[in-house]
Amino acid sequence: MDTLKERLQSDLTTAMRERDLTRTATLRMALTAISTAEVAGKQARQLSDDEIVAVLTKEAKKRREAADAYRDGGRAESAAAEEAEAEIIAEYLPEPLTEEELSSLVDEAIAEAGAESPRDMGKVMKLLTPRVAGRADGKTVAAAVKNRLA
Repeated sequence: MDTLKERLQSDLTTAMRERDLTRTATLRMALTAISTAEVAGKQARQLSDDEIVAVLTKEAKKRREAADAYRDGGRAESAAAEEAEAEIIAEYLPEPLTEEELSSLVDEAIAEAGAESPRDMGKVMKLLTPRVAGRADGKTVAAAVKNRLA
């Protein structure tokens, strides 16, 4: 089984052969972000697939936010380009959680933490965050926990 980084590199080669400019540029950007994360810190290292997913999630979020900003500024073409990049990156991310799946994970974490009030939100989030990493937005998770504990 190939690592996620190897899959990205292989897909980049394929996109270059097919002259798919958007996919080529997006995959290059993603690999650059991964390389930057690998050399960040005191010592260079190889990122695990989970860490790569975190980097790609951050990059996809940047693209969605940029698309919203372009749309608000009346630049539909630029917004469409950013959305296209976000969709390409999303192909390499795990399947997002459905509302039902998120709800059941929140319930499990609340039960496990013994949380009873909004003051216990930190305990629940500490348990829940690793379980939903890359599959749900932090704001969405926090809102679901807050609604349950309120």
